[in-house]
Amino acid sequence: MINRITNHSLYPNFLVFLQFSIIGLMAFLSKGFFSSTFGLAIFIVGAIVGLWALTHNQLGNFNIQPKLREGSKLITTGIYALVRHPMYTSVIVMMLGFLVSTLTLVETLLWLILITVLLLKAKKEESLWLEHDEAYESYKKSTKLFIPYIL
Repeated sequence: MINRITNHSLYPNFLVFLQFSIIGLMAFLSKGFFSSTFGLAIFIVGAIVGLWALTHNQLGNFNIQPKLREGSKLITTGIYALVRHPMYTSVIVMMLGFLVSTLTLVETLLWLILITVLLLKAKKEESLWLEHDEAYESYKKSTKLFIPYIL
């Protein structure tokens, strides 16, 4: 049953929809990361992680959906040498900046759901990469999912 859902053609679109819906809802409910110096600092760290990832990945190789584009190539330089999904790390950290600025139970639950959605996206991408590039297995063993040296 789960394979049937995750292999459905609409599954990637659904995950992207959930991701942006949660981000939008968190931004709407939040006081904003500018309302807290600590929240702003966390947001900036997340943005730096995202920019670092973009400097090592070509736009044609980048995809917001958990799908591989034709001609995709594995990136293993820069932050990709430490984590396999730095753009997801960036989103998690930036939204943590919103969370600490407001810190309500609803925002906390939304942030945890966002992490779950990004984890599902990462797992879908990884299954595709394992089919696409035999080097991915080795890359997966030498890096962490989201947090260098930890997770």
